[in-house]
Amino acid sequence: MRRYRYIKIIIAAIAIFSLGYEVAQWNEHQEEAEILPLDQYKNIIEQNDLMNKVDSMARAVVATGFSVGSGYGEVWIRDFNTFIELSMDVLEEELICRNLDIFFAFQGPTGEVVDGFVDIRKANLGYKYRRSDNAPEFAAHKNTVETDQESSLVQAVYKYVTKSGNRSYLQKELFGQKVIDRLEAAMNFLLEERMATEYGLLTGATTVDWGDVQPEHEWGVEIDENTHFTIDIYDNAMFVIALNNLIELCDDKDKKIHWTAVRDQIKQNVRKHLWDTENQKFRPHIYLNGSPFSANFNENKIYYHGGTGVAVMAGLLSIEEIAEANTKMLENMKKAHAQSIGLTVYPTYPHGYFKNTMMYPYGYQNGGDWTWFGARMIMGLIENGFIAEAYNELQPMLARVVENQGFYEWYTPAGEPMGSGTYRGEAGVLYKCNQMLREWASNN
Repeated sequence: MRRYRYIKIIIAAIAIFSLGYEVAQWNEHQEEAEILPLDQYKNIIEQNDLMNKVDSMARAVVATGFSVGSGYGEVWIRDFNTFIELSMDVLEEELICRNLDIFFAFQGPTGEVVDGFVDIRKANLGYKYRRSDNAPEFAAHKNTVETDQESSLVQAVYKYVTKSGNRSYLQKELFGQKVIDRLEAAMNFLLEERMATEYGLLTGATTVDWGDVQPEHEWGVEIDENTHFTIDIYDNAMFVIALNNLIELCDDKDKKIHWTAVRDQIKQNVRKHLWDTENQKFRPHIYLNGSPFSANFNENKIYYHGGTGVAVMAGLLSIEEIAEANTKMLENMKKAHAQSIGLTVYPTYPHGYFKNTMMYPYGYQNGGDWTWFGARMIMGLIENGFIAEAYNELQPMLARVVENQGFYEWYTPAGEPMGSGTYRGEAGVLYKCNQMLREWASNN
């Protein structure tokens, strides 16, 4: 028995060494990754040990709870939306529904949705917390500078219903209103309270790409008298995805027709106002009451990686435009000496443009490398048939998880892990990418 145990230890050590060698080889030669004939990727995907290792790590992390990660106590809907499907693979369905229900417990009378909730005993940060008799053991808050909470909740419910097959959840009565009606109320809140009528697009405060920090305040998460209102691609692409989901969830024919018309108009307005045909990119912002930045600053030179990836998932770009977007992201990655296309923006906003000290160039949301969004571009590539590109560009994201023995919130261009050390959003999107690639391999 002792000899058998030693043999097992030796085999395990060899396996760990082999995986470490694979990671090291990728890190050393990542710029040399070439596009192989498509038919070769079936075996490559099925035999990729890195994908298996990261899946195992992701399942272990998400099985431990629903908060964003080790650096956060809250359950955030924008994050939960990106790992809810993985949660369903490792946790009881009742717990999934319970967390969705709590977001509805805090839904406002006009349909607004909060960012996150936390145990009332841990509600000790600087947020303007709200309470609800529907969930008295929790406190909730809303980062008002961002406009993705309502869309995130619709998307999360869609993922739950689609994966579980439990369409009866949509008819569940929660606090005097059916879930499906609450989802519609959330979408109507955006149309009525967050719509810039001149452009027919959603508005919010000025932030970097998908971020939730405005430049005018040291923390920057709440709209105030200094806020500069704007329109960006991320909020509107998230809205389009949510509308796509709601259309599928609705059983009523007239409602399907209504929401389809709303969705199509948003898509048309995105192309009309946000898409820069000459530069083949999305404009960072359309300002409604002036810009917070210097008049000499050419903001349109900045490429928004995250919002563009979400726009691909929303079906807002043609196949040719997706290919061009991916090329630009790879070029930006090289210029920034970054490890992945998760690079939030390139070039970054200059030093001092944000009062929040974390928003320095290549810090946090100002050029930090976030797998949480880079992997969404990978999903978009897979959905649109760019399998080779998706596979190659996913590998550095997987490699650094194994190399750092954990899922980190974001990375510096040099690959230094930063932020929360058990970031469930990253685990969720990588797990999803791996699933999508394996599904493609099994069907080809």
